[in-house]
Amino acid sequence: MKTFKISLVLFAIVSLGFGQTPAIQSQIIGKGSPILFLPGFTTPGSIFQETIDHLTIKNEAHLISYAGFNGNKPIPMPWYTTIKNELVVYIKSNNLTNVTIIGHSMGGNLATDLAALLPNTITNLVIIDAIPCMRELMMPGVPASTLQYDSPYNNKMIAMEEELFKQTATMMAQNMTNKKDKVTTLINWIIEADRETYVYGYTDLLKLDLRTVLDKVVAKTLILGASFPTVEIAKSNYEKQYANLSNKTIKMATDSKHFIMFDQPEWYYAQVNAFLSNE
Repeated sequence: MKTFKISLVLFAIVSLGFGQTPAIQSQIIGKGSPILFLPGFTTPGSIFQETIDHLTIKNEAHLISYAGFNGNKPIPMPWYTTIKNELVVYIKSNNLTNVTIIGHSMGGNLATDLAALLPNTITNLVIIDAIPCMRELMMPGVPASTLQYDSPYNNKMIAMEEELFKQTATMMAQNMTNKKDKVTTLINWIIEADRETYVYGYTDLLKLDLRTVLDKVVAKTLILGASFPTVEIAKSNYEKQYANLSNKTIKMATDSKHFIMFDQPEWYYAQVNAFLSNE
């Protein structure tokens, strides 16, 4: 039986200074080859519990959660960069080697960033519906420099009344999974988030462009893409944005929105196990 423990990420004392809030927390399960599980925006690390239960290789799972979400205390901006830096320290301070990272959405972006920074440590990546430059798809031609924390849109979101914010969260959640029973879960993750982390953290993600670091990634990579809005459009976007990533395989989930692990779980488990067992 797998052992279980929850460990507060004490290394944050080193990177942030004594007494300040860490940017990440970890839950460690089992023994074996280290796998970091990096969830998406607003999502808890526990979303990967079923993935762990279905893995066929013996592993030491590190489930990561982020500041400002799931009851974790918020941290000052910049948010994404601080999380990335603490993950680097986490990997080094725990002497993790031959690391696999499985990341969904923003977690896939972090996985890519870490693999570029630690090419001799990160050997395998599973990227689940994450695109290197979300801004290019959502706001074509808009430079990152124009996106600021203090903006009319962000200020409106920060001040938005709870009921209207819940309506916005509901529309977003409905576009992220085909499973109606999971929509409420996604809504709750959004509305329970620290509001400033939610708003300003999303600005961090829109500014991100990882296409510039893909040539530094040597890890063997499996990219699992959702078929939304269509398989053809989605696959074309993946092929274009990951063009400079050399050692990759792209596979598309049919009839799936953003949360592939909800919409196509058996297909997802099969792809991950096949990839990891053939490393």
